[in-house]
Amino acid sequence: MKIIITFLLFAIALPSLGQQENEGNENNRKKMEQFLPSVTRSIGGSFQQFDGLNARVANLPQFEPLKGYTATLGLGWMKEKNRFISDMGVTAGSSLSRHRNEKSSTVRYIGFNANAGYDVLKDERITLYPLAGIGFQAYQSVFYKDNSAVDFNDVLQSPVVENSIHPVKFHNGFWVYRAGLGLSFTSPKHPSGSIGLQAGYTGSFQKRAWRSKNNQSLRNAPRDRISQFYIGLVLTSRPWMMKR
Repeated sequence: MKIIITFLLFAIALPSLGQQENEGNENNRKKMEQFLPSVTRSIGGSFQQFDGLNARVANLPQFEPLKGYTATLGLGWMKEKNRFISDMGVTAGSSLSRHRNEKSSTVRYIGFNANAGYDVLKDERITLYPLAGIGFQAYQSVFYKDNSAVDFNDVLQSPVVENSIHPVKFHNGFWVYRAGLGLSFTSPKHPSGSIGLQAGYTGSFQKRAWRSKNNQSLRNAPRDRISQFYIGLVLTSRPWMMKR
């Protein structure tokens, strides 16, 4: 009889324990939601002319000047609290114009940035925010020559010829400031994520001279600055542990 009574009491208490556990999990989720940022992924493009470097290349017919556009991919995080927005991310870009078998050039970069903004709309579905911040962008420019007329045996037998067919590479790095505008939309059916756009301008604090592929200083090197416009499609989602 005691065993039956104990079993009945346990059966009555079990749903209550389960409810308390669910309430505890929900409270923990809400606490995490206050601190953990959302993950952002972006795809887009940027537009930048390196006039100093291209002016030198223009006088050399064996090289192709750098293109003025790059495709970009980004990964980062974003947090909004009391309509104030903090944003940080990594962006990689490439002009996708490399052709190893013919005269061509390509420019690629990786950038790190941190930004702050403010949501000017009081709307749970639409966020409109100006954004400003700072960052650093490291560039590599590569110039390929047309080597189709070079004889195979000459390359095989002469280290001088072999070295002459290598692409020419230069490096540069810039501390930058950023200013832009973001717009995002959140569906009531899927509140854990949003889709939006960011666009703006990136500028460097000063001109910087291009360096060798080993990042060595060069005499009489051309100097450039960052004056770049960018736009990107931004997908935002909460971390998996914050999703209901």
